[in-house]
Amino acid sequence: MRPEQNEPKDTAADFVIGRHPAVAALRSQQTINKVFLQSGLKAEAIDEIRQLARKRHLVISEVPKQKLDQLTDHQNHQGVALGVAAFEYASIDDLFAKAEAADEPPFFLILDGVEDPHNLGSIMRTADASGVHGIIIPKRRAVGLTSVVAKTSTGAIETVPVARVTNLVNTVKDLKERGLWIFGTDMAGTDYRDWNAKGATGLIIGNEGKGISRLLKETVDETLTIPMVGSVQSLNASVAAGLLMYQGFNSRHPVQH
Repeated sequence: MRPEQNEPKDTAADFVIGRHPAVAALRSQQTINKVFLQSGLKAEAIDEIRQLARKRHLVISEVPKQKLDQLTDHQNHQGVALGVAAFEYASIDDLFAKAEAADEPPFFLILDGVEDPHNLGSIMRTADASGVHGIIIPKRRAVGLTSVVAKTSTGAIETVPVARVTNLVNTVKDLKERGLWIFGTDMAGTDYRDWNAKGATGLIIGNEGKGISRLLKETVDETLTIPMVGSVQSLNASVAAGLLMYQGFNSRHPVQH
């Protein structure tokens, strides 16, 4: 039996916060318990949210701004919060199924301890745009699917499956057995601009400060480096991930002349 495949699906309960994430959630199949709108707020986006909620026969509560501030822990809610059922994590098999449904070789992103929810949300947004079939994160010492992640992803949390696993090293070994070639980032390695991600591919992005852990780095088939000429020799995790995902996209979907 493959590692991680026996584990029950994991969930994380929260709010969906902000106008664009709310619209995406209301248009998706996600279970929504209640819609909170800031009373007296007039905007087309709010009207659209109200209409979508009515189509789904959801309870709409008009509440003061202070109530929304309290519900969302003083985040920038833009006058809307959805009380949602738990965000559901995918299984590794779900990620393979998404690639198969697209009739494409798998392209997975493996995040080794990304802790900033804004980074994860931004990474999910780029993953959706660049054709990544799914993201794999560890259960410990890493951010999960929270309301901040959902808001930053601007709806990508509804379209990019995320699998949360107990042991990344075992999972990567399993992915290799299933035909993936695993790439990781490092200060020394192949220039990412020469990277060809046409086949079944897993890309590891390391922690914001520590990079990829030693044991995980030992599983990598090839390391990639992003050349830099400035005085600051590091990039934000979501920026580095974005550059690499789009190089993967470029090699998998070359321009047709």
